Amino acid sequence: MPTDEKELKRIQELSQRLVDAQRTIRILDSIKWDDSIKQAFFKQKARELPNVTLEYYQNKPLPFDSSEKQEEFRLILRDAQNGLGQYSPVTRLIKRQCEEYSRAVQMLAVRGTPAFSELSMDLYGSPDDVFYANGPRLTELGGLLFDLLTVLDVQLQSEADVKHYTPKQAQEILQVRLSSFFDKHPGRVTVVVSDDMVADAAAGADTIKLSQKAMFSDRDLRYLEVHEGWVHVGTTLNGSMQPYCFFLSKGSPSSSVLQEGLAVITEVITFSSNPGRVRKIVNRVIALDKVRQGANFLDIYRYFVEGEMSEDDSYNNAVRLFRGSTPNGGPFTKDLAYAKGFLMIYNFLRFAISKHRVDSIPLLFSGKFVLDDLPLLADLRDHGLLIPPVYLPLPFRDLSALSAWMSFSLFLNKFSLTEVQKNFRFLLG
Repeated sequence: MPTDEKELKRIQELSQRLVDAQRTIRILDSIKWDDSIKQAFFKQKARELPNVTLEYYQNKPLPFDSSEKQEEFRLILRDAQNGLGQYSPVTRLIKRQCEEYSRAVQMLAVRGTPAFSELSMDLYGSPDDVFYANGPRLTELGGLLFDLLTVLDVQLQSEADVKHYTPKQAQEILQVRLSSFFDKHPGRVTVVVSDDMVADAAAGADTIKLSQKAMFSDRDLRYLEVHEGWVHVGTTLNGSMQPYCFFLSKGSPSSSVLQEGLAVITEVITFSSNPGRVRKIVNRVIALDKVRQGANFLDIYRYFVEGEMSEDDSYNNAVRLFRGSTPNGGPFTKDLAYAKGFLMIYNFLRFAISKHRVDSIPLLFSGKFVLDDLPLLADLRDHGLLIPPVYLPLPFRDLSALSAWMSFSLFLNKFSLTEVQKNFRFLLG
């Protein structure tokens, strides 16, 4: 483990090189479909596949040469191994990031081909993934929960679900809330309105963008504050404040699984989520599985429409699953991260608490990485090379309540829901 100034300086130099190298890799910008595609789709009465082909992507060149960019990451890794040693925790963190960024570059270089989807599943996962041998698959989540969430979403609608805030009003409300939360960075975190978005909202490094075309409810504002603000922006700032490994402020593609998992579970434990929100997450898993089994863009668009989604929302949600690919190609599986990440983090929290290792939980917010990196981060922390996260979501600042809940959950898992239903069914008539 490095202790002298020369080695610490080397880590900082490698961190800066990694931050600079990834700067031009903008995956979502590189695979988005233009508004002209949407206009043409609806002009054809949504009866024909969108005209997105290999040539479409070839006419939108990447802002880097893919071979040169991969070589840049190779050299960063080589210098880390030569300068710090191949078994150094810092080198191992850099190695994973460099290899992932290189795969992301490969993926973007083959937009519009079958290889794009295959590389996407390497980075983000597949609907058919399991968490352990013979365990439940992600696809089972949809079949188990979708109908239940649909009913609950209708039953539990309230004034809080009415979308009566304009983008400008939502911007002003969120700006006040987030300025209060990020009190050590006054003026740093901003909320802006954008007219170039597929999603209703998205977080950047220190900016949350709201779609000019969307309206927002009280529930929307609460989950955006927690999900996009506390977690996504918070982990970016925490990573950027690391004195040596500040490359942790930049997440490689598969870090989105941990990121979205933290964001969704924070929504849940702060009571900021709702059945409609979870239904949307589950529905994406179902739709991605349909694409994996051969459904094309029209099939998915119609599936969403039949699920009582508006035509505009159905188109936008279908695009999320096919961007980077073609309308009859394989899926872009990034949207699995929400469900996959939630299940992974929930089970990790239970495991950590069962082993009396609550000290490991705040580490999850130190920056952007994958769960497998946690032992390396703990090593760096123990040697004074990683500082604690400055911004923690409220339930993670004091882990007492969360620990109590998770402790009970360990015992509740021993109950058979089928047997409980048999004993309780008379209570509901």
